[in-house]
Amino acid sequence: MWTREIPYIDPVAAAARMRRLPALAFLDSAMRHDPLGRYGIVTADPFARFRFRDGRATLDGRPVAGGPFAALRACLAPYRVEPGSEPFPGGAIGYFAYDLGAALERVAAPARRAGLTDDIALNFYDTALVIDHAAGTGRLVATGFPETEPAARQTRAEARLARFADLLASADDPAEPARAPGATLTWHSNFDRQTYEQAVEKVRHYIRAGDIYQANIAQRFTADLPPGFDPFALYRRLRATNPATFGAYLELEGLTVASSSPERFIRLDGRRVETRPIKGTARRLDDPAADRAAAEALQASVKERAENVMIVDLLRNDLSRVCAPGSVAVPTLCGLETYANVHHLVSVVTGTLRDGLDALDLLEGTFPGGSITGAPKIRAMDIITEIEGDARELYCGAIGRIGFDGALDTSIAIRTVFMDDRQAVLQAGGGVTLLSEPGPEYDETLAKAARVFEAFA
Repeated sequence: MWTREIPYIDPVAAAARMRRLPALAFLDSAMRHDPLGRYGIVTADPFARFRFRDGRATLDGRPVAGGPFAALRACLAPYRVEPGSEPFPGGAIGYFAYDLGAALERVAAPARRAGLTDDIALNFYDTALVIDHAAGTGRLVATGFPETEPAARQTRAEARLARFADLLASADDPAEPARAPGATLTWHSNFDRQTYEQAVEKVRHYIRAGDIYQANIAQRFTADLPPGFDPFALYRRLRATNPATFGAYLELEGLTVASSSPERFIRLDGRRVETRPIKGTARRLDDPAADRAAAEALQASVKERAENVMIVDLLRNDLSRVCAPGSVAVPTLCGLETYANVHHLVSVVTGTLRDGLDALDLLEGTFPGGSITGAPKIRAMDIITEIEGDARELYCGAIGRIGFDGALDTSIAIRTVFMDDRQAVLQAGGGVTLLSEPGPEYDETLAKAARVFEAFA
């Protein structure tokens, strides 16, 4: 491992300069929070690209044998480094789409799939900038991969450090978060108020019938993009209007992802596992007293707390599949977290990964996240597919990083836009229980989407 200290740099400026290289990846703690929002990671110019789509894994376009996680494990294996003090010593960054779940479990196929996303898209990065907001420092880290012979690794690492340092030392950045060009978009949903409220009633029918306890139902919004649309300008607005601890901006071949997720899906640090499910939402209010009252009402809500506890139980079960017996715990139950547009109830579930298992076993055993499916998970996924009709693609999958040291950190892909050069897609949903009221559930989806829409305005 080779490193170089550089002066602290604004993460957006760093990302703007890195965009001169291909395949920018920006994991952005736009909402400062120690420890959740402490680090920002900016990288580009990957040395390999792993994809999984239609049951087939590839590395740089060449087939790789095995299922999605076995193939990914084989591709990562040559680049293993020992764990150390670096938050990210190089590794894979990208996404796992919600529809990957169909390769892991026997679930129903959606009626429609737009085909914008792969099931897995990960780029392998050998050099990265790690920004420590708490310490006010910046550090470039290089592994020298894909070279594996020691002298060749060192030569490549030193050259990459110099190249990235020179790039970051340049200065021609836009001054303020720019509004996205061609901003007035027309959004179309696969639901209107009436059909969404009917969908909520249908879920309640399944609950009364004993099929499930809860299911998450989402709207899918799409909008045509004008020529010359700048997705990075959009992301700069998004992080300003809706700052989040797990922001992300990814440039992939033919697809760009802009995310302001507040929710950690799964983290592995050493052997310690953590997931932070969000269930329970209240819209922020302009009047401070009314806003405090809304937060207090959320914390006291029998319906919202019951919804959260059900998902905590599901995630405890998921973690128990891969964690050491007796190690799964809930240090925080229904804690309050406040964001730009909403208050949320957030719980924390932890465990110790079983000996002999790794980050990919952890992902395989828990994907997709229970907070955005429902309980029981498999039946809820089938009901989601039946009611929504459209494949979710990236929405409610996971975005994040797998370090060459074996560490893992991923968010749930909510408050997330993915787009090609023609169309943008945004989804927003909520958990439906027997106590749900159709009108407020529809309004909740709009509240969650509002700040993302605002970033386009």
